[in-house]
Amino acid sequence: MEAERLVGVSRRALAQSRGTPDIIAEAWQAQALAQAIGSRLAADGPKELRGEARGLSEIGGRSGGTLDHPAARAGVARAVQLSALADPRSALTGLCTLLGEVGMALVGVACETDDQGLYWQCMEAIDAADESMDRVHGMLRRLDERDREQQQDLERGRERDGPFGAYGPVARPTGTTAAGRGRARLRE
Repeated sequence: MEAERLVGVSRRALAQSRGTPDIIAEAWQAQALAQAIGSRLAADGPKELRGEARGLSEIGGRSGGTLDHPAARAGVARAVQLSALADPRSALTGLCTLLGEVGMALVGVACETDDQGLYWQCMEAIDAADESMDRVHGMLRRLDERDREQQQDLERGRERDGPFGAYGPVARPTGTTAAGRGRARLRE
Protein backbone atom coordinates (compact mmCIF):
# COMPACT_ATOMS: atom_id res chain seq x y z
CA MET A 1 0.00 0.00 0.00
CA GLU A 2 1.26 3.49 -0.81
CA ALA A 3 2.63 5.51 2.13
CA GLU A 4 0.13 8.36 1.84
CA ARG A 5 -2.74 5.90 1.90
CA LEU A 6 -1.34 4.12 4.97
CA VAL A 7 -0.99 7.45 6.74
CA GLY A 8 -4.64 8.22 5.89
CA VAL A 9 -5.78 4.84 7.19
CA SER A 10 -3.84 5.43 10.41
CA ARG A 11 -5.28 8.91 10.88
CA ARG A 12 -8.83 7.60 10.42
CA ALA A 13 -8.20 4.73 12.84
CA LEU A 14 -6.84 7.14 15.45
CA ALA A 15 -9.83 9.46 15.00
CA GLN A 16 -12.19 6.51 15.52
CA SER A 17 -10.35 5.24 18.60
CA ARG A 18 -12.61 4.69 21.58
CA GLY A 19 -10.73 4.56 24.83
CA THR A 20 -7.20 4.16 26.04
CA PRO A 21 -6.39 0.73 24.54
CA ASP A 22 -7.35 1.88 21.03
CA ILE A 23 -5.36 5.11 21.33
CA ILE A 24 -2.30 3.23 22.55
CA ALA A 25 -2.64 0.73 19.71
CA GLU A 26 -2.81 3.54 17.16
CA ALA A 27 0.16 5.32 18.74
CA TRP A 28 2.15 2.12 18.35
CA GLN A 29 0.92 1.77 14.75
CA ALA A 30 2.02 5.34 13.98
CA GLN A 31 5.52 4.73 15.31
CA ALA A 32 5.77 1.50 13.31
CA LEU A 33 4.73 3.46 10.21
CA ALA A 34 7.32 6.16 10.98
CA GLN A 35 9.95 3.43 11.23
CA ALA A 36 8.87 1.88 7.92
CA ILE A 37 8.80 5.20 6.07
CA GLY A 38 12.18 6.12 7.55
CA SER A 39 13.65 2.78 6.48
CA ARG A 40 12.28 3.12 2.96
CA LEU A 41 13.62 6.67 2.57
CA ALA A 42 17.00 5.69 4.03
CA ALA A 43 17.32 2.92 1.44
CA ASP A 44 15.67 4.40 -1.65
CA GLY A 45 14.85 8.05 -0.98
CA PRO A 46 16.57 11.23 -2.10
CA LYS A 47 20.19 11.39 -0.94
CA GLU A 48 19.53 14.56 1.03
CA LEU A 49 17.11 12.68 3.29
CA ARG A 50 18.97 9.48 4.01
CA GLY A 51 20.67 10.51 7.27
CA GLU A 52 17.50 11.95 8.80
CA ALA A 53 15.52 8.98 7.48
CA ARG A 54 17.83 6.53 9.27
CA GLY A 55 17.29 8.52 12.45
CA LEU A 56 13.51 8.40 11.97
CA SER A 57 13.69 4.65 11.47
CA GLU A 58 15.73 4.21 14.65
CA ILE A 59 13.36 6.36 16.71
CA GLY A 60 10.34 4.44 15.46
CA GLY A 61 12.08 1.14 16.20
CA ARG A 62 13.05 1.91 19.76
CA SER A 63 9.84 3.73 20.70
CA GLY A 64 7.49 0.99 19.52
CA GLY A 65 8.34 -1.12 22.53
CA THR A 66 7.46 1.61 25.02
CA LEU A 67 3.75 1.04 24.63
CA ASP A 68 2.41 -2.07 26.28
CA HIS A 69 -0.35 -3.19 23.96
CA PRO A 70 -1.34 -6.60 22.55
CA ALA A 71 -0.75 -5.37 18.97
CA ALA A 72 2.72 -4.18 19.95
CA ARG A 73 3.54 -7.48 21.67
CA ALA A 74 2.25 -9.48 18.69
CA GLY A 75 4.08 -7.25 16.22
CA VAL A 76 1.06 -6.88 13.94
CA ALA A 77 1.83 -3.55 12.33
CA ARG A 78 -0.17 -1.93 9.55
CA ALA A 79 3.17 -0.61 8.30
CA VAL A 80 4.13 -4.03 6.87
CA GLN A 81 1.73 -3.18 4.04
CA LEU A 82 3.98 -0.31 2.91
CA SER A 83 4.83 -1.06 -0.70
CA ALA A 84 5.53 2.33 -2.26
CA LEU A 85 6.62 5.83 -1.40
CA ALA A 86 5.93 7.74 -4.59
CA ASP A 87 5.91 11.29 -3.20
CA PRO A 88 8.25 11.70 -0.21
CA ARG A 89 7.09 15.26 0.55
CA SER A 90 3.43 14.31 0.70
CA ALA A 91 4.10 11.16 2.72
CA LEU A 92 6.26 13.08 5.21
CA THR A 93 3.70 15.87 5.53
CA GLY A 94 0.97 13.34 6.28
CA LEU A 95 3.20 11.45 8.70
CA CYS A 96 3.98 14.67 10.55
CA THR A 97 0.27 15.39 10.93
CA LEU A 98 -0.35 11.84 12.15
CA LEU A 99 2.45 12.06 14.72
CA GLY A 100 1.08 15.37 16.02
CA GLU A 101 -2.39 13.85 16.38
CA VAL A 102 -0.93 10.82 18.16
CA GLY A 103 0.93 13.08 20.58
CA MET A 104 -2.24 14.99 21.41
CA ALA A 105 -4.23 11.78 21.91
CA LEU A 106 -1.52 10.43 24.24
CA VAL A 107 -1.56 13.65 26.25
CA GLY A 108 -5.27 13.06 26.78
CA VAL A 109 -4.65 9.50 27.93
CA ALA A 110 -1.84 10.58 30.27
CA CYS A 111 -3.99 13.29 31.83
CA GLU A 112 -6.89 10.93 32.48
CA THR A 113 -5.04 7.94 33.93
CA ASP A 114 -4.27 7.16 37.55
CA ASP A 115 -1.98 4.29 36.53
CA GLN A 116 1.63 5.46 36.92
CA GLY A 117 2.95 2.82 34.52
CA LEU A 118 0.55 3.88 31.78
CA TYR A 119 1.31 7.54 32.46
CA TRP A 120 5.06 7.02 31.94
CA GLN A 121 4.48 4.87 28.85
CA CYS A 122 2.49 7.75 27.41
CA MET A 123 5.21 10.25 28.29
CA GLU A 124 7.85 8.12 26.55
CA ALA A 125 5.60 7.67 23.51
CA ILE A 126 4.90 11.43 23.39
CA ASP A 127 8.65 12.10 23.47
CA ALA A 128 9.18 9.58 20.65
CA ALA A 129 6.40 11.17 18.56
CA ASP A 130 7.95 14.61 19.12
CA GLU A 131 11.42 13.37 18.20
CA SER A 132 10.01 11.68 15.09
CA MET A 133 8.24 14.91 14.13
CA ASP A 134 11.54 16.78 14.48
CA ARG A 135 13.18 14.34 12.06
CA VAL A 136 10.28 14.66 9.61
CA HIS A 137 10.46 18.48 9.79
CA GLY A 138 14.20 18.23 9.10
CA MET A 139 13.56 16.12 6.01
CA LEU A 140 10.89 18.52 4.77
CA ARG A 141 13.34 21.42 5.20
CA ARG A 142 15.95 19.52 3.20
CA LEU A 143 13.44 18.92 0.41
CA ASP A 144 12.59 22.64 0.39
CA GLU A 145 16.29 23.54 0.22
CA ARG A 146 16.84 21.09 -2.65
CA ASP A 147 13.89 22.53 -4.57
CA ARG A 148 15.15 26.10 -4.03
CA GLU A 149 18.63 25.14 -5.24
CA GLN A 150 17.22 23.44 -8.32
CA GLN A 151 15.10 26.50 -9.09
CA GLN A 152 18.11 28.81 -8.65
CA ASP A 153 20.22 26.60 -10.93
CA LEU A 154 17.47 26.69 -13.53
CA GLU A 155 17.21 30.49 -13.30
CA ARG A 156 21.00 30.89 -13.51
CA GLY A 157 20.99 28.71 -16.60
CA ARG A 158 18.33 30.90 -18.23
CA GLU A 159 20.30 34.06 -17.43
CA ARG A 160 23.45 32.55 -18.92
CA ASP A 161 21.67 31.31 -22.05
CA GLY A 162 19.92 34.60 -22.77
CA PRO A 163 16.30 35.23 -23.71
CA PHE A 164 16.33 32.69 -26.55
CA GLY A 165 17.81 29.74 -24.65
CA ALA A 166 21.11 27.98 -25.10
CA TYR A 167 21.11 28.17 -28.89
CA GLY A 168 20.09 31.77 -29.45
CA PRO A 169 17.32 32.87 -31.81
CA VAL A 170 16.19 30.29 -34.30
CA ALA A 171 17.20 31.33 -37.83
CA ARG A 172 14.87 30.29 -40.60
CA PRO A 173 16.51 29.05 -43.74
CA THR A 174 16.25 31.37 -46.70
CA GLY A 175 13.42 30.46 -48.98
CA THR A 176 10.79 29.34 -46.46
CA THR A 177 8.88 32.61 -46.54
CA ALA A 178 7.61 34.49 -49.58
CA ALA A 179 10.27 37.19 -49.17
CA GLY A 180 12.97 34.56 -48.71
CA ARG A 181 11.88 32.71 -51.83
CA GLY A 182 11.97 36.01 -53.73
CA ARG A 183 15.53 36.72 -52.54
CA ALA A 184 16.56 33.18 -53.47
CA ARG A 185 15.23 33.69 -57.02
CA LEU A 186 17.13 36.99 -57.35
CA ARG A 187 20.38 35.25 -56.41
CA GLU A 188 19.86 32.60 -59.10
